[in-house]
Amino acid sequence: LTLLILLILAVLGMSCEDKCEVFVSYVDQVPVYQTTEALRAQVEFVEPEVMHAPGKIYLLGSYLYINEVGKGIHVINNQNPSNPQFVGFINIPGNYDLAGKGNFLYADSYVDLLVFDVSDPSNITEVHREEGVFNNFYDIHGMIAAEGIVVDFEERLVEEFRESDCGNGFDEDVVDFGFDMPNVMRSEGAGNFGTGSGSGVGGSMARFTVSGDFLYTVDFHTMRTFDISSVAEPALSSTTDLGWGIETIFPYEDKLFLGAMDGMHIYDVATPAEPQFISTYRHITSCDPVVVQDDIAYVTLRGGTECQGFTNQLEVIDVSDVTNPQVMEVFPMLNPHGLGIDDNCLFICEGDFGLKIFNAEDPLAIDENLIEFYEDINAFDVIPFNDVLMMIGTDGLYQFSYDCTSGDIELLSALPILPL
Repeated sequence: LTLLILLILAVLGMSCEDKCEVFVSYVDQVPVYQTTEALRAQVEFVEPEVMHAPGKIYLLGSYLYINEVGKGIHVINNQNPSNPQFVGFINIPGNYDLAGKGNFLYADSYVDLLVFDVSDPSNITEVHREEGVFNNFYDIHGMIAAEGIVVDFEERLVEEFRESDCGNGFDEDVVDFGFDMPNVMRSEGAGNFGTGSGSGVGGSMARFTVSGDFLYTVDFHTMRTFDISSVAEPALSSTTDLGWGIETIFPYEDKLFLGAMDGMHIYDVATPAEPQFISTYRHITSCDPVVVQDDIAYVTLRGGTECQGFTNQLEVIDVSDVTNPQVMEVFPMLNPHGLGIDDNCLFICEGDFGLKIFNAEDPLAIDENLIEFYEDINAFDVIPFNDVLMMIGTDGLYQFSYDCTSGDIELLSALPILPL
């Protein structure tokens, strides 16, 4: 019996050493590179372009700046919200976020931070660039490699013979090893309402915000703090490790509220150059923008593939004690994206389901005070400011006047997008 076992093991050992060639065919995702020099040379202010894929939205003075995802920024004269006018387009490869102060606009371009002089919105110029400060800012697009910066991925069919152990179970001639890369081009971030003198107003999905003399930016796991006391020349003053899953940033008074996939983080910026962690309110894993007014934070949770969850709801959180935030009430939603709060008006973007407007005078009875539900538009993010709501979505830019006390809501204008 012992001899038989040894003979079997010997045969098995020989078969494991035998090698065979097998033909495999699969679709690979191959990175597309550009040199930093080529990318930086493409930045320019050009004639107005049609919106195709709008992203983040920012109000600076009487002008709206709307990100065209990955490509640049639309400049819109919004002095008359009933008749907004395209002024021009800032071509910025790898642009996803923006914020501003005074006559200057800050924007990312893959790994760089750019500064634009917008004092004359008909002739916007780049005046400064901090190179390489956003290394790997959007995880995949924007990675630096020896060949340059990753600007895209393209599918490529690979057919080849591979050496394999004989009898490994590959009975077919063709094996598909293809995979799907995550869509990081549409990374969503957090809203921000500028609190510093001369700063602008952002939506709830932004990752850039200005507070006082500082610009704060977040990516998936890091916050960068830039001193902008010299407004045209930001200087990186600190970086803060945030853990993981960071999506949005919202400034309120001397605090920063960060929306993350696992909760809401609160940071103290009483010493603005060095943000200090205060506390975290935990929730189930999902997408999570946040806005704050007085002692209440409003957080929307959204399920979906990129959000790693299934819950769709609005959470009302007591932040009167920022060291111990407590949930006050939870309301079911359909598929909430961005949101905004202005006095007693609460605006919830429900994605493909539309835009909801609530009277939030009683934050514990929001579900009983729905004023309007526009179900025929896509709503991604909003800026409520001076009784005018600016809403962006895949259908375009919509603007409404609002008075939630009387319940009067009026559509002022709509700038549509054109599909590619």
